[in-house]
Amino acid sequence: MDLRMLSREISLYLEHQVRVGFFGSGVGLSLILGFSVAYACYYLSSVAKKPQLVTGAETFSRFLQDHCPVLTETYYPTVWCWESRGQTLLRPFITSKPQVQYRNELIKTADGGQISLDWFDNDKSKCYKDANNRPTILLLPGLTGTSKESYILHMIHLSEELGYRCVVFNNRGVAGESLLTPRTYCCANTEDLETVIHHVHSLYPSAPFLAAGVSMGGMLLLNYLGKIGPKTPLKAAATFSVGWNTFACSESLEKPLNWLLFNYYLTACLQSSVNKHRHMFVKQIDMDHVMKAKSIREFDKRFTSVMFGYRTIDDYYTDASPNHRLKSVAIPVLCLNSVDDVFSPSHAIPIETAKQNPNVALVLTSYGGHIGFLEGIWPRQSTYMDRVFKQFVQAMIEHGHELSSM
Repeated sequence: MDLRMLSREISLYLEHQVRVGFFGSGVGLSLILGFSVAYACYYLSSVAKKPQLVTGAETFSRFLQDHCPVLTETYYPTVWCWESRGQTLLRPFITSKPQVQYRNELIKTADGGQISLDWFDNDKSKCYKDANNRPTILLLPGLTGTSKESYILHMIHLSEELGYRCVVFNNRGVAGESLLTPRTYCCANTEDLETVIHHVHSLYPSAPFLAAGVSMGGMLLLNYLGKIGPKTPLKAAATFSVGWNTFACSESLEKPLNWLLFNYYLTACLQSSVNKHRHMFVKQIDMDHVMKAKSIREFDKRFTSVMFGYRTIDDYYTDASPNHRLKSVAIPVLCLNSVDDVFSPSHAIPIETAKQNPNVALVLTSYGGHIGFLEGIWPRQSTYMDRVFKQFVQAMIEHGHELSSM
């Protein structure tokens, strides 16, 4: 059909609809229906997709497809909020915060510091009445997160349903405990995590032991696994929304809109967390200079890299990036990332490295943002990330032995 004729027909149709709408009814409904159909077609064809599963071994892939059906299903992001930034910003406000009663424990470190652990013992577990054999899940929150984060509370709630015990590793100085030494934390230094894992395992050596890390917690967990190799007591691990390459993460977060929405706020949170313990750092760090930082990179350059003795910020960011340690991971690890995550750009996801390690599985969704993964019309109770977590830890605890026999 001639384009001019087509344009004329459309114009006449719209003029007719507008007249009907002004003097009668129909234009509003017609436009709404037309928009809805177009939106639904776009959503179903371009937004709702099955995740990409990248594994280093066919056995691991088959195991996940058999015992984690969520990985083979289409992920339907919340229809009115599927864009990356929307998913990231809204999750903390939309999702519920299940009530969890913790038992706090402070453990000492070799340098004289202390670490705050929040335990959910799940003593009412019907599946694992013997505490010595009850599976233990170690949870690692994100950059400034604690055991009070909604995503941590949801993981504990799901673990409770399965009968498992949970313990949350709060990084030094962020959970209200006193800082006893002039040292905080970073995702490159795994000493505190090693201390926690050794401590938890020594309490329940017969219990299946798994770990799950979110964002920076996942980076720390992967760096630990890459360093220690097969010597870890962990049976398996899962990570969510990990920043694989710190340089790429920083570059993405410094784009104007991302800086405004995320970078500035997180920098302020970091500054607030260290300013509470300002008196501990004044001898070794220029705290006034730290408090003037306008980005995470500036904060890391002025505080984190100095705190942990790195010569430059580039040295620290190289050591902090888990992508180059993935090849050394020696236990089954599932890593969920969204390719639209502005905290972790898709081009930095180590797909080729993952294909070379039979213990690694990358699960990549087209949408989901950073620790978002909202789904359903009103995603208050559960997210896609929650379902992946629940099915994976259950699969590893109940069927993990199958991997060694495949």
